[in-house]
Amino acid sequence: MAAYTSGNYAAALREFLPLARNGDAKAQFTLGVMYEYGQGVPQDYKEAVRWYRKAANQGLAKAQFNLGVAYHNGRGVPKDYKEAVRWYRKAANQGLAKAQFNLGVAYHNGRGVPKDYKEAVRWYRKAA
Repeated sequence: MAAYTSGNYAAALREFLPLARNGDAKAQFTLGVMYEYGQGVPQDYKEAVRWYRKAANQGLAKAQFNLGVAYHNGRGVPKDYKEAVRWYRKAANQGLAKAQFNLGVAYHNGRGVPKDYKEAVRWYRKAA
């Protein structure tokens, strides 16, 4: 992480890649971020989603949230609000405030779920 936070992405990639390949969810998540933003690697949304999905399937809330955002925006995957909500919910149920807020927005706007202001408020309160 020291290499990553200092912007030495080449060194970070050398460290994270073997860990990620061996199933380390935090390393997989970080590789997803690196591919999403083109940090030391070419920007590649599909590759970012691939790494986020590996970490998300292991229960890492930040990866679940980022996967939800990918589906919401259609970056690396087809735009799919229902799938975005599914991943937001997984992260929200682990207490991730950003995901709780995004669920509130989904219910408020009726994207991926039926419009339901009471449910939106419930998620907004959890996020707050």
